[in-house]
Amino acid sequence: MNRRLQQFLAAENISQSQFADEIGVARASISHILAGRNKPGFDFIESMARHYPALNLEWLVLGNGKMYKTATEATPAPVQEYPTPVGNIFVDEEETAGIEPAADILSPAPEPQTTERNTSRSKAQFIKNQRNISRIVIFYDDNTYQELK
Repeated sequence: MNRRLQQFLAAENISQSQFADEIGVARASISHILAGRNKPGFDFIESMARHYPALNLEWLVLGNGKMYKTATEATPAPVQEYPTPVGNIFVDEEETAGIEPAADILSPAPEPQTTERNTSRSKAQFIKNQRNISRIVIFYDDNTYQELK
């Protein structure tokens, strides 16, 4: 595979360091792979697939077929955004848009202030705005996770 990776870099006319920066891996990793000391892992190949959607992964990994997919096969895959770490918890920003920090979630909801202007409409609005936790995902340092619903 190291020869095919060298061929790909030559075809793209990019250096090892440019390539490493592009796919987000350490420059030494590219050097080790090209020298044959290491084999690329899944994350490496996945990152290549995201950044170079026209690259034929079957050619890269197995040597079968041509270097690039045909025009109909080469549809760019959306770049996966990874959850944002918050302490030891990873938070998916799209799913949690508008959610308060954990300290606010765990504290009791404030009671609505009772005033003469407090109508049934404002009470209904307060009830409507309450949210419930639908799931919690816990990631462990051994790369496993647990989803609580």
